[in-house]
Amino acid sequence: MNKQQIYDYLQENSIWHEITEHKAVYNMAELAEVPCPYPEADAKNLFVRDDKKQNYYLITVKGEKRVNLKAFRKAQRTRNLSFASAEDLLERLALIPGAVTPLGVLNDETRSVQVFLDQDFLQEPGLVGVHPNENTATVWLKTEDLIRIIREHGNEVVTFRCEE
Repeated sequence: MNKQQIYDYLQENSIWHEITEHKAVYNMAELAEVPCPYPEADAKNLFVRDDKKQNYYLITVKGEKRVNLKAFRKAQRTRNLSFASAEDLLERLALIPGAVTPLGVLNDETRSVQVFLDQDFLQEPGLVGVHPNENTATVWLKTEDLIRIIREHGNEVVTFRCEE
């Protein structure tokens, strides 16, 4: 799905959302320059893989947080982790670096990418801001809706406490 297909999907399924169109952003520092209605709900996304290139994980945390991959690996009982390549990202989620988003799993035909979502997104106001498969916009969704969208697609979603 591309950006317009994400918008259409949300509209067709009557899923509450707001859209902030903006210049292409490639990191949280660039996003911080964009006026956003819910800056506390900005998401940072990491696409990682295990050392055998057999398991892929999308980790989504609040924008100001840092992810300690060693602590994450230990808590989630995974093999050693490293960032997945741009080729893996394109092959598995049809995304480019800078546009990583949980909505990318809608392009995961094998439903093999596991999504880990920072449980802080479930706190009031219960919103999350993610790219619509392109880094030229942010879509604000209810966190519960995002979880439901991913699960209905067939990918696993685990909420976790991000230990910085």
